[in-house]
Amino acid sequence: MKVLVIGQGGREHALVWKLSQSSVVTKIYCAPGNAGTASDAENVQISDDDIPALLDFALREKIDLTIPGPEVPLVMGIVDEFKNAGLTVFGPTKAAAQLEGSKTFAKEVMLAAKVPTGDYGTFDDIEPALNYLKERYGGGYTREVVGNETEEDWFKQPASGRSPVMYQPIVVKADGLAAGKGVKVCESYQEAVDFVEECLSGNKFGEAGSRVIIEDFLDGAEASILAIVDGKTIIPLEASQDHKAAHDGDSGPNTGGMGAYCTTPVVSPEMMDEITQTILIPIVHEMKRRGCKFSGVLYAGLMINKQGPKVLEFNVRFGDPETQPVLMRLKTDLFELLYAAASGKLHEFEGLEWDPRPAVCVVMASRGYPDVYKKGYPIRGLGAQPGTKELKVFHAGTKLEGGEIVNSGGRVLGVTAMGDTLDQAKLNAYARVKTIRWEGAWCRKDISDKARPEIEAPAEAPTEEPTEE
Repeated sequence: MKVLVIGQGGREHALVWKLSQSSVVTKIYCAPGNAGTASDAENVQISDDDIPALLDFALREKIDLTIPGPEVPLVMGIVDEFKNAGLTVFGPTKAAAQLEGSKTFAKEVMLAAKVPTGDYGTFDDIEPALNYLKERYGGGYTREVVGNETEEDWFKQPASGRSPVMYQPIVVKADGLAAGKGVKVCESYQEAVDFVEECLSGNKFGEAGSRVIIEDFLDGAEASILAIVDGKTIIPLEASQDHKAAHDGDSGPNTGGMGAYCTTPVVSPEMMDEITQTILIPIVHEMKRRGCKFSGVLYAGLMINKQGPKVLEFNVRFGDPETQPVLMRLKTDLFELLYAAASGKLHEFEGLEWDPRPAVCVVMASRGYPDVYKKGYPIRGLGAQPGTKELKVFHAGTKLEGGEIVNSGGRVLGVTAMGDTLDQAKLNAYARVKTIRWEGAWCRKDISDKARPEIEAPAEAPTEEPTEE
């Protein structure tokens, strides 16, 4: 079987690596790929959003299964185009991909399906958005209700006579695709106002930010659920936990993800059953009711607390970096699983086989990420250890330049390792991180500590490399 993986990040390298272990896969192409996929597949120099060129290539090479990795080609409708041409492709249609393409659409689907999520408002004009902020959050605080006091009563009172208020963060999201950076947890009312204005008036995210969602902050423990769906059957993969904030202790700006680990103690077998029954099944049924049957990866980003799981967001593709530790633990043939889903035969799988050992992925990034960063620095140490089924350096933002592998993106590598315990998996990952260097390389030092708060990060883990050795 011949496979085409579309994309150029760490997720795509992990997909290529796992697919290469299939006994039925004879050839893997990756478009456009990176320096890592070049060693595990054949790179094809076609952009991941050039759907006509990708379709021509798939038809010419008689590709048996196409797997689009990033969200952009899915939202553009690549699955529709490939299916219309008679090709087998794993992913949602353009209509179904709006679960990720529009946060407003996703909220409407959740509301109709009675899926738990945070209260919200959606706006494309600045004045109603600012009024909503003021009316709902009272300057960035929630108030203690006294008697039958209404919100209007509270605002009419002089400040000295108002009932007590309590601090509450406010979440503002760009409605469209913003590469994981269009979400801001605002620490004050004024910060929320500023971000709303940046989106709606300042064109911070272009068309993606021409509409915003303002929603309640949800507290608890985050978890990522990736489920394989064929429109009828749902097979959840093992749960993982991502680390979105740039710096240790979940501080700093939002990123595409600085690391992940699998599994997570946040999601017990009982919790997974609850997530499946109250979130995954209702969403798949609601999408079918709307005439846009969902097939592909249904990614639920959750916040879990004493009240149970609530949805922060939906994605419609494999997460990055969650895919790396999840696929490292998967023992079932990935090609057969995805081909069955793309063919509507997922019911033929009775269950998946997993390596019981945990896995940890540590993302190494370029200095300055997620803001401005420099490219083109040679990466040293990639050949220090061979890749195995227990330890692998997945490439994300790399390319070959003048015979050397250099950084070409913000998130550069995803160093992923397993261990008999989570402690050992973390130690194995950071030990490999220590062997890799380029100018400005840095990473978080606390990946997986949410599961074991008492673990201290290795002192050797690089935070930044200011000068060449």
